Amino acid sequence: MEKLVIKGGRPLKGKVTISGAKNATVAIIPAALLANGVCTLENLPMIKDVVVLREIIEQMGARVSFSENGTMKIDASRLEQPYIDNGLVKELRASYYLLGALLARFGRVTMAYPGGCDIGVRPIDQHIKGFKALGAEVEIEHGMISVKADKLVGNEIFLDVVSVGATINIMIAATMAEGTTIIENAAKEPHVVDVASFLNSIGAEVKGAGTDVIKIKGKSSFYGSTYMVIPDQIEAGTYMIAAASIPGGDVTINNVIPKHLDSITAKLIEMGAEVQVNGESIRVMSNDRLKSVDVKTLPYPGFPTDLQQPMTSTLTVANGISMVTESIWEGRFKHVDELKRMGANIKVEGRVAVIEGTDVLTGARVSATDLRAGAALVIAGLLAQGETEVVNLFHIDRGYENIEGKLRDLGADIVRKQL
Repeated sequence: MEKLVIKGGRPLKGKVTISGAKNATVAIIPAALLANGVCTLENLPMIKDVVVLREIIEQMGARVSFSENGTMKIDASRLEQPYIDNGLVKELRASYYLLGALLARFGRVTMAYPGGCDIGVRPIDQHIKGFKALGAEVEIEHGMISVKADKLVGNEIFLDVVSVGATINIMIAATMAEGTTIIENAAKEPHVVDVASFLNSIGAEVKGAGTDVIKIKGKSSFYGSTYMVIPDQIEAGTYMIAAASIPGGDVTINNVIPKHLDSITAKLIEMGAEVQVNGESIRVMSNDRLKSVDVKTLPYPGFPTDLQQPMTSTLTVANGISMVTESIWEGRFKHVDELKRMGANIKVEGRVAVIEGTDVLTGARVSATDLRAGAALVIAGLLAQGETEVVNLFHIDRGYENIEGKLRDLGADIVRKQL
């Protein structure tokens, strides 16, 4: 077991390079199992979720190499019968993308119910609805999901709620369905577009990704390709928020797609930070204490739910009273109790948190309850007087590559130690 030890109060200065998008990568790796040839995936983040997915597909018979520069080569030509037991599947939510990929390739798949962060009820009913609409039968028994179809046939599928996971999973499954599939009320997130772009790179025909209607024309086989994953919108937003949090901050964030960050940029400017966009870089500067602001999480292009928790940490020291409304996941305020241990003044009622900014937080020993809560507590530690210890780092390591090293390069006093 490890912990991060942070001595706060230092403004962040310098440059940081963003890794590949976690949320795209964990869907593209399963999608690569559709290809008959070798898929070379570039710009992957070196994070725990990627390591776990690699182990899962290797256990199924895929041949995988993963270099330190973030390049993974996947040869799934010898993939075996699609049965995946508990174990590793329980370690990440995105394991459900294996359902769509293996259903498309083999016409059947049995696997354990996916795990991941505990941030509220996270049903996969829309995934199941989509699979059934394509002609599959679905059974859930004793924590195992079995999906099978003699033949997948394209259909029109209207999602009852905007779901990134269901949009991607149905899109993957439909690539080998007979005829055309239309997904309506589809999610528009950047990683939905990136998965569609990867699928097209191996020979699929997916149109409309990034809009609320996606059309997929089924094909019978796919070939290998070389594909570069987009930069991580959420990691970039986390560093933007951290840079703006302490007066004197001046950070240039490289390898980003600025359009993906418009909602974060707008909110930081509203709070008094200065944000400059230059090509594939964003510079964030903060000269004074930030002002309070109201935040409501929404599907893309709205403010991302994955950045609500880091933003909440910053608002604990903003000047005034802020209101944060979490409209996506009802269980995403579990970090609040940890922030209160550091002196934050926050009241939560249902999906709304009211935050009265305090002059300063105080270092304490705190525990990450999920991935983005972990990032929030790291930011809180950067803000706090004294020493902060963050434990349960396995949550953070699932989604942030070398977070302590990148922050240290920006001038933060942060080290990883054994408990």
